[in-house]
Amino acid sequence: MATDSNGREPAALPVRTLGRSGVPVTALGFGAAAVAGLYQDVGEEAAAAAVETAWDEGVRYFDTAPHYGLGLAERRLGTVLRSKPRDAFTLSTKVGRLLEPYDGGGDDLANGFAVPATHRRRWDFSADGVHRSLEASLTRLGLDRVDLVLLHDPDDHERQAFEEAYPALEDLRAQGVVRAIGAGMNRTRMLTRFLTDTDVDAVLCAGRYTLLEQGALQALLPAAEGAGKSVIVGGVFNSGLLADPAPGATYDYTAAPDDILRRAVRMREVTEAHGVPLRAAALRFPFGHPAVASVLVGARSAAQVRDAAQQYRRPVPGGVWEALRRQDLLRDRVPIPEGDRS
Repeated sequence: MATDSNGREPAALPVRTLGRSGVPVTALGFGAAAVAGLYQDVGEEAAAAAVETAWDEGVRYFDTAPHYGLGLAERRLGTVLRSKPRDAFTLSTKVGRLLEPYDGGGDDLANGFAVPATHRRRWDFSADGVHRSLEASLTRLGLDRVDLVLLHDPDDHERQAFEEAYPALEDLRAQGVVRAIGAGMNRTRMLTRFLTDTDVDAVLCAGRYTLLEQGALQALLPAAEGAGKSVIVGGVFNSGLLADPAPGATYDYTAAPDDILRRAVRMREVTEAHGVPLRAAALRFPFGHPAVASVLVGARSAAQVRDAAQQYRRPVPGGVWEALRRQDLLRDRVPIPEGDRS
């Protein structure tokens, strides 16, 4: 087994397989958007330390995308992962946005990233766009392959995504260029269609299966379970609110409405009354559904990564979930993690 930077064996994390692909993912995954300057600048050393710490904590699934920091996430992730045994980790990236050079100056904060605006994004879900995007991603990563490729946010490009981009991904998988394919979005309707109408291995659902909201439970998660496919859950803290429900906290990338903030505060009161931080409950909650393979956590520092790993490993007594139900903060039909039942 590989060792961490201090020569210690990394702590083991549960490993699951994406659908029938044979591609393994650790239950806790590392989402690279934050180390690419999401909302605020992150230095090279801090970014590298976050990725190295994830490795030291046993994380072996890493997710990125060209969109994140105009390619910066891929470059920074690749810099660290190139020093690791390639067969020891699973890597996913995304297609659908091509990066084109731009010399107009300014920054990318309008798109959420505190980086110089060196490129412009251009939507492209054509077959050629898929191939060009993946090739550029591999160049930025400095690696010869990724394991999972996801169609990224095809909300307004549904027809082209299904008729052109998806078949291109299916061909890449058939050729052995990638091992697994899927789609990643913040909305559930189209993700459900990918699960029912195509042969994807997994989907990445961001923000729609959390302690605060379970929209994915209506159709997406049952579809995945019925088809033997996997769901990767992103946005488990609803863009920050469940990490620290306080005035000014963000929910779905904007200021949290008062009623939702109050609900999150009540949840924190319940979990802390049982000696459990709200972050721990939020991280463990999605695993109550059998279709969930991994939860992605975005962290911008080594300290945040260590905290996420610590909170994930913290036992959550069944009494926490029952108390949330009694206070109408969690519906009775929502599944809870099997190992945490009282």
